[in-house]
Amino acid sequence: MKGLEEFLGVELFRRGRRGLALTDAARACLPRLTEGFDRIAEAVERLRSEAEAAALTVSSAPSFATKWLAPRLHRFAAAHPELDVRINASTRLVDASRSDAEASGEASSTLEDADVAIRFGSGAYPGYRVDKLMSVAVSPVCSPALLDGRTPLRAPEDLRRHTLIHDNLLTEDGRPLWEAWLELAGVEGVDLARGIRFNHSALALEAAADGLGVALGITALAAADIAAGRLARPFDLALPLASAYWLVCAERACERPDVAAFRNWILEEARAASAQREDESGRKAAA
Repeated sequence: MKGLEEFLGVELFRRGRRGLALTDAARACLPRLTEGFDRIAEAVERLRSEAEAAALTVSSAPSFATKWLAPRLHRFAAAHPELDVRINASTRLVDASRSDAEASGEASSTLEDADVAIRFGSGAYPGYRVDKLMSVAVSPVCSPALLDGRTPLRAPEDLRRHTLIHDNLLTEDGRPLWEAWLELAGVEGVDLARGIRFNHSALALEAAADGLGVALGITALAAADIAAGRLARPFDLALPLASAYWLVCAERACERPDVAAFRNWILEEARAASAQREDESGRKAAA
């Protein structure tokens, strides 16, 4: 304050026992100074709003965000440097609360405060535009070191002597995935009560890569770790699930250029990844 007074050459405050008081000169300038500060605040807020408008918020299932989306985002960022992408990991479905707009048959414009959501489920999200990203199947995966260890994994029956890693996914009829896969493989005598349990598929895959046991991994999420040699599929048998990964957005939001750009990009990425997995499966079968 003293520096400001020296710069202006005017006394602005009277200093007394009870603190500071404005001088007549300061009171005379106060309205215009207040107006000026208000305009500065408005300009800063406008700049901040424009910066936030250039951010695209994506709500995604955590395991999908970690294992599939994040490793590919650099391609979207390179194609759209003007957009900042924010990933919110969430296991919730599209906000099911009914606003006045939804009650009248109009979809809500928010997906947990996100512009677009990626969800694992049935695909039944009334009032929203829904695109199927990919079907889902699960198959045993483990560290390559387990394939030829002291108890080699050569046939599904060998799982009786290995630790099973579980996550929170269930079949459409509510059964544990390991129970359904072992039934498909025709294997009995595996104690499903034992093993290590995680609440996210990505954690189960990491535990398998660390050699803690054998997990039932979603093949699309395990593909990168398999290609990198961190995981291996001891058996080709895969259990298809009724649930899938879906891209969900409000109808009006889908027309926005930033949402449309992300939607087109991720659908193309999903198609390319699916074609690559099919090609690799075909080469492996031919070999």
